[in-house]
Amino acid sequence: MSKIPFGPTYDEMCNPSHIDPNIRKKALESKENELNPINLFNINWKDDNNQVHKIVLPKEMTGVEANIVVLLGKYFPSGSHKVGPAYSTLIEGCVDENIIPGKHTILGPSTGNFGIGVSYICNLMKYDSIVIMPDNMSKERYERIQKYGAKLDLTPGTESDVILTLEKTYELAKNTKNRSLAQFELLPNYRFHRHVTGNACIEAVKNVGNGRIACFTSAPGSAGTLGAGDQIKKEFPEAKVAALEPYECSTLMNGGRGQHRIEGIGDKMCTLIHNVLTTDFVVMIKDEETVQGLKVIHNGISVLESFGIDKKIAESMTDLFGPSGICNIIGAIKMAKYLHLGPGENVVTIATDGYDRYDTVIQNLEQRYLETEDFVLKRWFKDVFLNADTNYIADYRPISQKEKLFIQKEKDWLKFGYTKAYLDSMKDMSFWDNEYNKVFEYDKLIKEKR
Repeated sequence: MSKIPFGPTYDEMCNPSHIDPNIRKKALESKENELNPINLFNINWKDDNNQVHKIVLPKEMTGVEANIVVLLGKYFPSGSHKVGPAYSTLIEGCVDENIIPGKHTILGPSTGNFGIGVSYICNLMKYDSIVIMPDNMSKERYERIQKYGAKLDLTPGTESDVILTLEKTYELAKNTKNRSLAQFELLPNYRFHRHVTGNACIEAVKNVGNGRIACFTSAPGSAGTLGAGDQIKKEFPEAKVAALEPYECSTLMNGGRGQHRIEGIGDKMCTLIHNVLTTDFVVMIKDEETVQGLKVIHNGISVLESFGIDKKIAESMTDLFGPSGICNIIGAIKMAKYLHLGPGENVVTIATDGYDRYDTVIQNLEQRYLETEDFVLKRWFKDVFLNADTNYIADYRPISQKEKLFIQKEKDWLKFGYTKAYLDSMKDMSFWDNEYNKVFEYDKLIKEKR
Protein backbone atom coordinates (compact mmCIF):
# COMPACT_ATOMS: atom_id res chain seq x y z
CA MET A 1 0.00 0.00 0.00
CA SER A 2 2.96 2.35 0.49
CA LYS A 3 3.39 2.57 -3.28
CA ILE A 4 0.10 4.43 -3.62
CA PRO A 5 0.52 8.25 -3.69
CA PHE A 6 -2.41 8.88 -1.36
CA GLY A 7 -4.24 12.08 -2.07
CA PRO A 8 -6.85 14.24 -0.35
CA THR A 9 -9.67 13.34 1.98
CA TYR A 10 -13.25 14.30 1.17
CA ASP A 11 -12.87 17.16 3.63
CA GLU A 12 -9.76 18.43 1.84
CA MET A 13 -11.51 18.25 -1.54
CA CYS A 14 -14.39 20.22 -0.04
CA ASN A 15 -12.13 22.65 1.83
CA PRO A 16 -8.66 22.82 0.25
CA SER A 17 -7.73 25.36 2.91
CA HIS A 18 -7.59 22.33 5.25
CA ILE A 19 -4.73 20.81 3.22
CA ASP A 20 -1.27 21.14 4.75
CA PRO A 21 -0.15 24.60 3.52
CA ASN A 22 3.12 23.25 2.05
CA ILE A 23 1.28 20.57 0.08
CA ARG A 24 -1.37 23.05 -1.06
CA LYS A 25 1.33 25.44 -2.26
CA LYS A 26 3.19 22.69 -4.15
CA ALA A 27 -0.05 21.46 -5.71
CA LEU A 28 -1.00 24.92 -6.96
CA GLU A 29 2.50 25.41 -8.38
CA SER A 30 2.26 22.08 -10.23
CA LYS A 31 -0.95 22.76 -12.18
CA GLU A 32 0.96 23.15 -15.45
CA ASN A 33 2.77 19.85 -14.81
CA GLU A 34 -0.48 17.90 -14.79
CA LEU A 35 1.10 14.45 -14.48
CA ASN A 36 2.76 15.29 -11.17
CA PRO A 37 0.87 13.20 -8.56
CA ILE A 38 0.71 16.24 -6.26
CA ASN A 39 -2.16 17.36 -8.53
CA LEU A 40 -4.38 14.95 -6.63
CA PHE A 41 -4.59 17.79 -4.12
CA ASN A 42 -6.04 20.07 -6.83
CA ILE A 43 -9.21 17.98 -7.05
CA ASN A 44 -11.67 20.59 -5.81
CA TRP A 45 -13.98 23.38 -7.00
CA LYS A 46 -11.78 26.18 -5.60
CA ASP A 47 -9.35 28.66 -7.11
CA ASP A 48 -5.99 29.68 -5.62
CA ASN A 49 -7.81 31.90 -3.11
CA ASN A 50 -10.16 29.10 -2.05
CA GLN A 51 -13.12 30.68 -3.85
CA VAL A 52 -15.51 28.52 -5.92
CA HIS A 53 -14.85 28.64 -9.66
CA LYS A 54 -18.17 29.97 -10.95
CA ILE A 55 -19.88 32.46 -13.23
CA VAL A 56 -23.16 34.27 -12.64
CA LEU A 57 -24.59 34.46 -16.13
CA PRO A 58 -25.55 37.92 -17.44
CA LYS A 59 -29.30 38.43 -17.43
CA GLU A 60 -29.03 39.68 -21.01
CA MET A 61 -28.23 36.05 -21.83
CA THR A 62 -30.70 34.23 -19.60
CA GLY A 63 -33.69 36.53 -19.97
CA VAL A 64 -34.83 35.80 -16.40
CA GLU A 65 -34.76 37.88 -13.24
CA ALA A 66 -33.29 35.08 -11.10
CA ASN A 67 -29.54 34.56 -10.96
CA ILE A 68 -28.19 31.57 -12.89
CA VAL A 69 -25.00 30.49 -11.10
CA VAL A 70 -22.78 28.00 -12.95
CA LEU A 71 -19.97 26.10 -11.23
CA LEU A 72 -17.06 25.57 -13.64
CA GLY A 73 -15.66 22.05 -13.90
CA LYS A 74 -12.98 22.84 -16.48
CA TYR A 75 -10.57 23.95 -13.76
CA PHE A 76 -10.30 20.47 -12.25
CA PRO A 77 -7.18 18.43 -13.13
CA SER A 78 -7.81 16.74 -16.52
CA GLY A 79 -10.38 19.45 -17.34
CA SER A 80 -13.54 17.99 -15.82
CA HIS A 81 -15.09 17.50 -12.39
CA LYS A 82 -15.55 13.81 -13.24
CA VAL A 83 -11.98 13.34 -12.02
CA GLY A 84 -13.39 13.78 -8.49
CA PRO A 85 -15.63 10.69 -8.41
CA ALA A 86 -12.95 8.73 -10.30
CA TYR A 87 -10.44 9.51 -7.54
CA SER A 88 -12.98 8.94 -4.74
CA THR A 89 -13.94 5.53 -6.06
CA LEU A 90 -10.31 4.48 -6.47
CA ILE A 91 -9.15 5.78 -3.10
CA GLU A 92 -11.98 4.04 -1.27
CA GLY A 93 -10.96 0.79 -2.97
CA CYS A 94 -7.37 1.43 -1.91
CA VAL A 95 -8.08 1.98 1.77
CA ASP A 96 -10.45 -0.99 1.77
CA GLU A 97 -7.54 -2.96 0.23
CA ASN A 98 -9.80 -4.23 -2.53
CA ILE A 99 -7.62 -2.53 -5.16
CA ILE A 100 -3.92 -3.40 -4.99
CA PRO A 101 -1.19 -1.56 -6.96
CA GLY A 102 0.76 -3.80 -9.30
CA LYS A 103 -1.97 -6.43 -9.14
CA HIS A 104 -5.20 -4.89 -10.40
CA THR A 105 -6.16 -3.17 -13.64
CA ILE A 106 -8.83 -0.48 -13.35
CA LEU A 107 -11.95 -0.47 -15.55
CA GLY A 108 -13.70 2.84 -16.26
CA PRO A 109 -17.14 2.62 -17.94
CA SER A 110 -17.90 6.03 -19.41
CA THR A 111 -19.17 8.14 -22.27
CA GLY A 112 -16.14 10.39 -21.98
CA ASN A 113 -15.29 12.60 -19.03
CA PHE A 114 -15.36 9.90 -16.38
CA GLY A 115 -13.14 7.81 -18.65
CA ILE A 116 -10.75 10.73 -18.99
CA GLY A 117 -10.82 11.11 -15.21
CA VAL A 118 -10.12 7.40 -14.66
CA SER A 119 -7.21 7.38 -17.10
CA TYR A 120 -5.77 10.52 -15.48
CA ILE A 121 -6.11 9.29 -11.89
CA CYS A 122 -4.66 5.90 -12.79
CA ASN A 123 -1.70 7.65 -14.39
CA LEU A 124 -1.05 9.60 -11.19
CA MET A 125 -1.63 6.63 -8.90
CA LYS A 126 0.28 4.18 -11.15
CA TYR A 127 -2.47 1.75 -12.12
CA ASP A 128 -3.04 0.22 -15.55
CA SER A 129 -6.50 1.13 -16.81
CA ILE A 130 -9.03 0.29 -19.51
CA VAL A 131 -11.78 2.76 -20.41
CA ILE A 132 -14.94 1.24 -21.85
CA MET A 133 -17.00 3.70 -23.86
CA PRO A 134 -19.16 4.04 -27.02
CA ASP A 135 -17.36 4.15 -30.37
CA ASN A 136 -19.06 7.29 -31.67
CA MET A 137 -17.84 9.97 -29.26
CA SER A 138 -15.70 13.01 -30.03
CA LYS A 139 -12.18 12.06 -31.06
CA GLU A 140 -10.78 14.60 -28.57
CA ARG A 141 -12.01 12.35 -25.76
CA TYR A 142 -10.29 9.27 -27.13
CA GLU A 143 -7.07 11.21 -27.63
CA ARG A 144 -7.11 12.57 -24.07
CA ILE A 145 -7.70 9.11 -22.60
CA GLN A 146 -4.86 7.59 -24.59
CA LYS A 147 -2.57 10.51 -23.74
CA TYR A 148 -2.94 9.61 -20.09
CA GLY A 149 -2.02 6.00 -20.85
CA ALA A 150 -5.29 4.08 -20.68
CA LYS A 151 -6.38 1.47 -23.18
CA LEU A 152 -9.71 1.93 -24.96
CA ASP A 153 -12.36 -0.76 -25.30
CA LEU A 154 -15.10 0.66 -27.54
CA THR A 155 -18.70 -0.55 -27.63
CA PRO A 156 -21.23 0.17 -30.41
CA GLY A 157 -23.23 3.39 -30.42
CA THR A 158 -23.32 6.84 -28.84
CA GLU A 159 -24.33 8.53 -25.58
CA SER A 160 -27.63 6.70 -25.87
CA ASP A 161 -25.99 3.28 -25.64
CA VAL A 162 -24.20 3.66 -22.34
CA ILE A 163 -25.82 0.48 -21.02
CA LEU A 164 -23.71 -1.45 -23.53
CA THR A 165 -20.58 -0.10 -21.86
CA LEU A 166 -21.95 -1.30 -18.53
CA GLU A 167 -22.57 -4.78 -19.90
CA LYS A 168 -19.05 -4.92 -21.34
CA THR A 169 -17.61 -3.75 -18.02
CA TYR A 170 -19.36 -6.60 -16.21
CA GLU A 171 -17.91 -9.02 -18.74
CA LEU A 172 -14.35 -7.70 -18.24
CA ALA A 173 -14.80 -7.67 -14.45
CA LYS A 174 -15.14 -11.45 -14.48
CA ASN A 175 -11.34 -11.46 -14.77
CA THR A 176 -10.17 -11.30 -11.15
CA LYS A 177 -7.28 -8.97 -12.01
CA ASN A 178 -9.73 -6.25 -13.06
CA ARG A 179 -11.46 -3.82 -10.69
CA SER A 180 -14.26 -1.58 -11.93
CA LEU A 181 -14.75 2.06 -10.97
CA ALA A 182 -18.40 1.65 -11.84
CA GLN A 183 -19.65 5.24 -11.79
CA PHE A 184 -23.26 4.27 -12.43
CA GLU A 185 -23.53 2.08 -9.34
CA LEU A 186 -20.74 2.74 -6.83
CA LEU A 187 -21.59 5.21 -4.10
CA PRO A 188 -18.24 7.05 -3.81
CA ASN A 189 -19.56 8.97 -6.83
CA TYR A 190 -22.60 10.02 -4.78
CA ARG A 191 -20.45 10.78 -1.74
CA PHE A 192 -18.09 13.04 -3.71
CA HIS A 193 -20.86 15.09 -5.24
CA ARG A 194 -23.03 15.33 -2.16
CA HIS A 195 -20.12 16.46 0.03
CA VAL A 196 -17.79 18.29 -2.33
CA THR A 197 -20.06 19.58 -5.11
CA GLY A 198 -23.08 20.14 -2.87
CA ASN A 199 -21.15 22.25 -0.38
CA ALA A 200 -19.45 24.13 -3.24
CA CYS A 201 -22.91 25.04 -4.58
CA ILE A 202 -23.97 26.29 -1.16
CA GLU A 203 -20.80 28.35 -0.86
CA ALA A 204 -21.16 29.71 -4.41
CA VAL A 205 -24.35 31.63 -3.58
CA LYS A 206 -23.22 33.18 -0.29
CA ASN A 207 -22.86 36.64 -1.81
CA VAL A 208 -25.29 36.22 -4.69
CA GLY A 209 -28.89 37.40 -4.46
CA ASN A 210 -30.55 36.25 -1.26
CA GLY A 211 -27.76 33.78 -0.57
CA ARG A 212 -30.08 30.78 -0.95
CA ILE A 213 -30.62 28.14 -3.64
CA ALA A 214 -34.13 27.90 -5.07
CA CYS A 215 -33.33 25.22 -7.65
CA PHE A 216 -30.46 22.95 -8.70
CA THR A 217 -30.39 21.54 -12.24
CA SER A 218 -28.21 18.76 -13.61
CA ALA A 219 -28.43 16.26 -16.43
CA PRO A 220 -27.79 12.79 -15.04
CA GLY A 221 -25.04 10.89 -16.76
CA SER A 222 -24.19 8.66 -13.84
CA ALA A 223 -26.53 10.85 -11.71
CA GLY A 224 -23.62 11.40 -9.34
CA THR A 225 -23.80 15.18 -9.74
CA LEU A 226 -27.49 15.09 -8.77
CA GLY A 227 -26.26 13.96 -5.34
CA ALA A 228 -25.23 17.57 -4.75
CA GLY A 229 -28.94 18.30 -4.56
CA ASP A 230 -29.23 16.18 -1.41
CA GLN A 231 -26.75 18.40 0.41
CA ILE A 232 -28.39 21.54 -0.98
CA LYS A 233 -31.75 20.37 0.36
CA LYS A 234 -30.25 19.83 3.81
CA GLU A 235 -29.20 23.50 3.84
CA PHE A 236 -32.19 24.88 1.93
CA PRO A 237 -35.17 22.51 2.40
CA GLU A 238 -37.29 24.53 -0.04
CA ALA A 239 -34.78 23.99 -2.89
CA LYS A 240 -35.99 22.01 -5.88
CA VAL A 241 -33.87 19.52 -7.84
CA ALA A 242 -34.46 19.10 -11.57
CA ALA A 243 -32.99 16.21 -13.57
CA LEU A 244 -32.47 17.10 -17.23
CA GLU A 245 -32.48 14.59 -20.05
CA PRO A 246 -32.42 14.63 -23.85
CA TYR A 247 -35.78 15.10 -25.54
CA GLU A 248 -34.58 12.56 -28.11
CA CYS A 249 -34.01 9.85 -25.48
CA SER A 250 -36.18 10.69 -22.48
CA THR A 251 -35.82 7.63 -20.28
CA LEU A 252 -36.85 9.09 -16.91
CA MET A 253 -39.77 11.03 -18.36
CA ASN A 254 -41.37 8.27 -20.38
CA GLY A 255 -39.04 5.30 -20.73
CA GLY A 256 -38.18 6.50 -24.22
CA ARG A 257 -35.50 5.06 -26.42
CA GLY A 258 -33.51 6.85 -29.10
CA GLN A 259 -30.22 8.52 -29.97
CA HIS A 260 -28.95 11.95 -28.95
CA ARG A 261 -25.88 14.19 -29.21
CA ILE A 262 -25.44 15.74 -25.75
CA GLU A 263 -22.00 14.37 -24.93
CA GLY A 264 -21.61 13.83 -21.21
CA ILE A 265 -25.08 12.44 -20.57
CA GLY A 266 -25.77 8.72 -20.37
CA ASP A 267 -29.28 7.36 -20.53
CA LYS A 268 -31.55 4.39 -21.21
CA MET A 269 -31.37 3.67 -17.50
CA CYS A 270 -32.11 5.04 -14.07
CA THR A 271 -28.67 4.67 -12.54
CA LEU A 272 -28.29 2.80 -9.29
CA ILE A 273 -26.88 5.85 -7.46
CA HIS A 274 -29.70 8.15 -8.58
CA ASN A 275 -31.57 9.19 -5.43
CA VAL A 276 -35.09 9.26 -6.82
CA LEU A 277 -36.46 10.61 -3.52
CA THR A 278 -34.91 14.05 -4.02
CA THR A 279 -35.63 14.48 -7.74
CA ASP A 280 -38.49 16.98 -7.89
CA PHE A 281 -38.74 17.63 -11.63
CA VAL A 282 -37.64 16.02 -14.87
CA VAL A 283 -36.99 18.34 -17.81
CA MET A 284 -36.38 17.41 -21.44
CA ILE A 285 -33.79 19.40 -23.42
CA LYS A 286 -33.45 19.18 -27.21
CA ASP A 287 -29.96 18.07 -28.15
CA GLU A 288 -29.60 20.38 -31.15
CA GLU A 289 -30.19 23.42 -28.95
CA THR A 290 -27.22 22.48 -26.75
CA VAL A 291 -24.88 22.37 -29.74
CA GLN A 292 -26.33 25.56 -31.23
CA GLY A 293 -25.94 27.28 -27.87
CA LEU A 294 -22.33 26.08 -27.63
CA LYS A 295 -21.60 27.49 -31.10
CA VAL A 296 -23.08 30.88 -30.12
CA ILE A 297 -21.09 31.13 -26.88
CA HIS A 298 -17.82 29.91 -28.41
CA ASN A 299 -17.85 31.83 -31.70
CA GLY A 300 -20.39 34.62 -31.27
CA ILE A 301 -18.71 37.29 -29.15
CA SER A 302 -20.06 40.07 -31.38
CA VAL A 303 -23.49 38.43 -31.29
CA LEU A 304 -23.49 38.43 -27.50
CA GLU A 305 -22.39 42.05 -27.52
CA SER A 306 -25.31 42.93 -29.78
CA PHE A 307 -27.67 41.66 -27.08
CA GLY A 308 -26.05 43.88 -24.45
CA ILE A 309 -23.54 41.46 -22.94
CA ASP A 310 -20.28 43.10 -21.93
CA LYS A 311 -17.47 42.17 -24.33
CA LYS A 312 -15.12 41.05 -21.55
CA ILE A 313 -17.79 38.72 -20.16
CA ALA A 314 -18.53 37.37 -23.65
CA GLU A 315 -14.83 36.72 -24.20
CA SER A 316 -14.48 35.03 -20.82
CA MET A 317 -17.24 32.54 -21.63
CA THR A 318 -15.88 31.25 -24.95
CA ASP A 319 -14.17 28.17 -23.47
CA LEU A 320 -16.14 27.60 -20.25
CA PHE A 321 -18.74 25.12 -21.44
CA GLY A 322 -19.32 21.89 -23.32
CA PRO A 323 -22.69 20.63 -24.65
CA SER A 324 -23.75 19.20 -21.28
CA GLY A 325 -22.96 22.55 -19.61
CA ILE A 326 -25.18 24.32 -22.14
CA CYS A 327 -27.87 21.70 -21.46
CA ASN A 328 -27.66 22.45 -17.74
CA ILE A 329 -27.87 26.19 -18.39
CA ILE A 330 -30.94 25.80 -20.61
CA GLY A 331 -32.52 23.66 -17.90
CA ALA A 332 -31.73 26.30 -15.28
CA ILE A 333 -33.40 29.02 -17.38
CA LYS A 334 -36.45 26.83 -17.95
CA MET A 335 -36.80 26.09 -14.23
CA ALA A 336 -36.40 29.77 -13.30
CA LYS A 337 -39.37 30.49 -15.55
CA TYR A 338 -41.37 27.45 -14.45
CA LEU A 339 -40.94 28.27 -10.75
CA HIS A 340 -41.60 31.99 -11.36
CA LEU A 341 -38.37 32.95 -9.60
CA GLY A 342 -37.75 36.64 -9.13
CA PRO A 343 -34.83 39.00 -8.45
CA GLY A 344 -32.50 37.79 -5.75
CA GLU A 345 -33.41 34.12 -6.14
CA ASN A 346 -30.74 31.70 -7.36
CA VAL A 347 -30.67 28.67 -9.65
CA VAL A 348 -27.41 26.73 -9.47
CA THR A 349 -26.08 24.35 -12.09
CA ILE A 350 -22.83 22.74 -13.24
CA ALA A 351 -20.57 22.95 -16.28
CA THR A 352 -18.93 19.53 -16.19
CA ASP A 353 -16.09 20.51 -18.52
CA GLY A 354 -14.96 23.20 -20.96
CA TYR A 355 -14.86 23.61 -24.71
CA ASP A 356 -11.44 21.98 -25.20
CA ARG A 357 -12.83 18.56 -26.18
CA TYR A 358 -15.59 19.65 -28.56
CA ASP A 359 -14.02 21.13 -31.71
CA THR A 360 -15.28 18.18 -33.73
CA VAL A 361 -18.80 18.64 -32.34
CA ILE A 362 -18.88 22.19 -33.71
CA GLN A 363 -17.32 21.06 -36.99
CA ASN A 364 -20.11 18.51 -37.31
CA LEU A 365 -22.72 21.21 -36.66
CA GLU A 366 -21.17 23.47 -39.30
CA GLN A 367 -21.33 20.63 -41.83
CA ARG A 368 -25.02 20.13 -41.13
CA TYR A 369 -26.01 23.77 -41.69
CA LEU A 370 -25.73 25.80 -44.89
CA GLU A 371 -24.88 28.94 -42.93
CA THR A 372 -23.64 29.75 -39.44
CA GLU A 373 -23.12 33.48 -39.93
CA ASP A 374 -23.93 36.04 -37.25
CA PHE A 375 -27.53 36.46 -38.38
CA VAL A 376 -28.03 32.71 -37.78
CA LEU A 377 -26.27 32.85 -34.42
CA LYS A 378 -28.51 35.74 -33.35
CA ARG A 379 -31.57 33.64 -34.07
CA TRP A 380 -30.09 30.68 -32.20
CA PHE A 381 -29.23 32.92 -29.23
CA LYS A 382 -32.83 34.05 -28.94
CA ASP A 383 -34.31 30.61 -29.53
CA VAL A 384 -31.98 28.68 -27.21
CA PHE A 385 -31.55 31.10 -24.32
CA LEU A 386 -33.94 34.07 -24.29
CA ASN A 387 -36.95 32.12 -25.56
CA ALA A 388 -36.38 28.93 -23.58
CA ASP A 389 -39.87 27.71 -22.76
CA THR A 390 -41.40 25.64 -19.98
CA ASN A 391 -42.58 22.80 -22.19
CA TYR A 392 -41.57 19.24 -21.34
CA ILE A 393 -41.27 19.75 -17.58
CA ALA A 394 -42.83 17.05 -15.40
CA ASP A 395 -43.44 17.23 -11.66
CA TYR A 396 -41.88 14.16 -10.03
CA ARG A 397 -42.79 15.00 -6.43
CA PRO A 398 -45.96 12.83 -6.35
CA ILE A 399 -45.49 9.27 -5.06
CA SER A 400 -46.89 7.87 -8.32
CA GLN A 401 -44.10 9.56 -10.27
CA LYS A 402 -41.45 8.31 -7.85
CA GLU A 403 -42.78 4.81 -8.29
CA LYS A 404 -42.21 5.03 -12.05
CA LEU A 405 -38.52 5.66 -11.41
CA PHE A 406 -38.30 2.92 -8.79
CA ILE A 407 -39.75 0.49 -11.35
CA GLN A 408 -37.29 1.73 -13.98
CA LYS A 409 -34.41 1.18 -11.55
CA GLU A 410 -35.58 -2.38 -10.86
CA LYS A 411 -35.80 -3.07 -14.57
CA ASP A 412 -32.27 -1.79 -15.09
CA TRP A 413 -30.47 -3.29 -12.09
CA LEU A 414 -32.04 -6.59 -11.05
CA LYS A 415 -30.41 -8.16 -14.10
CA PHE A 416 -27.00 -7.08 -12.82
CA GLY A 417 -27.39 -9.05 -9.62
CA TYR A 418 -28.84 -6.48 -7.22
CA THR A 419 -31.70 -7.73 -5.05
CA LYS A 420 -35.14 -6.18 -4.81
CA ALA A 421 -34.59 -5.82 -1.06
CA TYR A 422 -31.50 -3.70 -1.69
CA LEU A 423 -33.31 -1.56 -4.26
CA ASP A 424 -36.25 -1.16 -1.88
CA SER A 425 -33.88 0.09 0.84
CA MET A 426 -33.11 3.04 -1.45
CA LYS A 427 -36.71 4.19 -1.05
CA ASP A 428 -35.86 5.57 2.40
CA MET A 429 -33.72 8.68 2.88
CA SER A 430 -31.86 6.93 5.71
CA PHE A 431 -30.14 4.77 3.07
CA TRP A 432 -28.66 7.84 1.41
CA ASP A 433 -27.77 9.58 4.66
CA ASN A 434 -26.00 6.46 5.92
CA GLU A 435 -24.04 6.18 2.69
CA TYR A 436 -23.15 9.85 2.86
CA ASN A 437 -21.89 9.54 6.43
CA LYS A 438 -19.25 7.08 5.25
CA VAL A 439 -17.40 10.20 4.02
CA PHE A 440 -16.19 10.73 7.56
CA GLU A 441 -15.17 7.10 8.03
CA TYR A 442 -13.16 7.13 4.80
CA ASP A 443 -11.50 10.42 5.71
CA LYS A 444 -10.17 8.77 8.87
CA LEU A 445 -8.91 5.75 6.90
CA ILE A 446 -7.25 7.90 4.24
CA LYS A 447 -5.40 9.87 6.89
CA GLU A 448 -4.25 6.67 8.61
CA LYS A 449 -2.99 5.09 5.37
CA ARG A 450 -1.42 8.35 4.23
